[in-house]
Amino acid sequence: MSTRTWNGLTVPAAGTYTLDVAHTTIGFVVKHMMVSKVRGNFSTFSGSVTIAENPLDSSAELTIKTESISTGVADRDGHLRSDDFLAVDKFPEITFRSTRVTDHSGDEFTVVGDLTIREVTKEVELTVEYGGAGTNPWGQAVWGFSINTEFDREDFGLTWNQALETGGVLVGKKIKVEIEGEANPAAAA
Repeated sequence: MSTRTWNGLTVPAAGTYTLDVAHTTIGFVVKHMMVSKVRGNFSTFSGSVTIAENPLDSSAELTIKTESISTGVADRDGHLRSDDFLAVDKFPEITFRSTRVTDHSGDEFTVVGDLTIREVTKEVELTVEYGGAGTNPWGQAVWGFSINTEFDREDFGLTWNQALETGGVLVGKKIKVEIEGEANPAAAA
């Protein structure tokens, strides 16, 4: 892999890189019944990162297929796909498009962009930890990252809930997103 040194980090050469779907996980966590957390993920997605000469000018985009949501419980997954939540028949994709990198410290970057769920677009801030770059045993260039963010699902029209007899609600408002991933140079067109 062609790399370079930038602010003490070994970073990929400028260019476009696609997400390695086999080595990327898009997960989420939400409170359940005010006492525990439910974890889930999306299995079908695509995305790319364009690394600029100045890495602070880089950009990223991600498209997630909403029907691919999974929490490991078929009934819950069906409810999440319904009109109460993602309405996958009407809104088949969740998208993210970065708009700027606002901060950098060591291997951590703050990336701001537009998240669209159910045709509602809101600005969100991601914490991106750069994991490093290298070459896998098959000679393919790869670099890794971890991403975290949190947002209020009700901001995107995901307002369904149920009050509990003991107080509180069935589903928490805050969604934590955790992405672990790798990217490879995009194939030449």
